[in-house]
Amino acid sequence: MTLVLASHRLRTISSPPRSPCFCGDSEADANGRSVGAVTKKDIVRTIAEQIDLPQLRTKDLVQRTFDALIDALVREGRIELRNFGVFQIKRREARMARNPRTGEKVPVQAKSVVTFKPGKEMEARVRELDRIGPPDPLPQGTTSERTATAGPAATDERSKTKGDETSAGGYEQTGGQ
Repeated sequence: MTLVLASHRLRTISSPPRSPCFCGDSEADANGRSVGAVTKKDIVRTIAEQIDLPQLRTKDLVQRTFDALIDALVREGRIELRNFGVFQIKRREARMARNPRTGEKVPVQAKSVVTFKPGKEMEARVRELDRIGPPDPLPQGTTSERTATAGPAATDERSKTKGDETSAGGYEQTGGQ
């Protein structure tokens, strides 16, 4: 059975599709990993401003959405989100791989992995980057809006432990209601 969620319902409360500003910058470190990528906190802040809800309430809605997606994927094995893409669990068989440092052959156990195939709208918008070019990186020595407003301690949520968080979890209590 396939779970299908229509993204058009969300579009009625969000801004036009071309203007999401999540305030994350997409620099890469020496290993090619994304540094300063868009975080859940950036998404919460943007949605809260767009629909005039407090960030704490928006954080709960975003987290519940992520939890529901994960639960549905584990239960059903496939999630189709129109205009976004398809998440699917696929089984990878056991195989022999090679350690790149030593050249030694090593066994890799069978495992389940999540795959994602982008939808037509996402593909089209990403292809548009080829035509107009990628967003300009921040000049060296400058910071993103997130680090400039949140301060150095709030720039890396992953370094926090559960005991370090405030009662608000680092989310401001601003907005309407």
